[in-house]
Amino acid sequence: MIFYIWFRASRLYWILLPFSWLYGLTTAFIRYSYQFNWLKVHRFPTKIVVVGNLTVGGNGKTPVVLWLVDKLQKKGYRVGVVARGYGGKAKRYPLLLNASTTSDQCGDEPLLIWRRTGVPIAVAPKRVEAVKALLQTYPLDVIITDDGLQHYALGRDIEWIVVDGDRRFGNGWWLPAGPMRERTWRLETVQAIITNGNNNIQFNEVSMTFTIGNAINILNGEQRALTSLKLIVAMAGISYPPRFFSILRKEGITPLREVTFKDHQVYRQCMLDELVSPEEQLLMTEKDAVKCFDFARINWWYLPINVQIPLDVEKKLLKPILQAIKDSSLLSLKSKY
Repeated sequence: MIFYIWFRASRLYWILLPFSWLYGLTTAFIRYSYQFNWLKVHRFPTKIVVVGNLTVGGNGKTPVVLWLVDKLQKKGYRVGVVARGYGGKAKRYPLLLNASTTSDQCGDEPLLIWRRTGVPIAVAPKRVEAVKALLQTYPLDVIITDDGLQHYALGRDIEWIVVDGDRRFGNGWWLPAGPMRERTWRLETVQAIITNGNNNIQFNEVSMTFTIGNAINILNGEQRALTSLKLIVAMAGISYPPRFFSILRKEGITPLREVTFKDHQVYRQCMLDELVSPEEQLLMTEKDAVKCFDFARINWWYLPINVQIPLDVEKKLLKPILQAIKDSSLLSLKSKY
């Protein structure tokens, strides 16, 4: 119902407008409190890159973080990641991820990034504490924060906003009448606007697309071409499940059934056993899969999603980050002499 109000030109949002005005006033007061130094902004010698969005979830932000980590690692830089760890309930924060960390502790997205990249990752509701924990433990050249555009207590050097090219900003209102955390004026203050898909691209935005790899068996790690799987039941517990199902259809896959769960859904083996027979294949997102490794069945698979950005755009995006890291290294070197 709420997504209908936000993205389907429904006038029901009028009912929620008073709450949206309150949300907007509150967030503006918080933002100005940091801007005028009424509240402290914490800055670090290591460069901070924020990959965030203006709307609630489902824009492709985490795949962009994965892409950026990969590009910086390949250039030889030491990369760390911080996140809030939404959905996780650790006994204490900040939490540094390791091989024994579960999604129940850190949330699904940080665990996905850690399993895919192996970079140092810390989660905490206060991202400043997560950055401190990383820098106390690892020598890093740059730290990427997955989300946190509105977490103004953390100083940052580069900001990227990821936009859903299909849904854009819905009705344009703050939560809860609309999907906006901040209004679109914020687009003018960031270093890059990356739009998911080739639709509705504005002149100051760059486009990214999704590519898929082989389907990977959750139980044993076997890889198969997606088209080789038969009798597929697709499931997705993400912010915007239709995107996953759309990707499958574009690859020529017509699932027997499409099953949706709420974002950050906690799974149990019995829940998913009910979705498929032994002859059918359960295909899910990588974000869902990180919560299922401890109890997976042999007919459960996940599909990794990667970001593709043209080479000329890639160079344009990375240039300010690489320059910031270089400047930081030179400053650090001078301070030793």
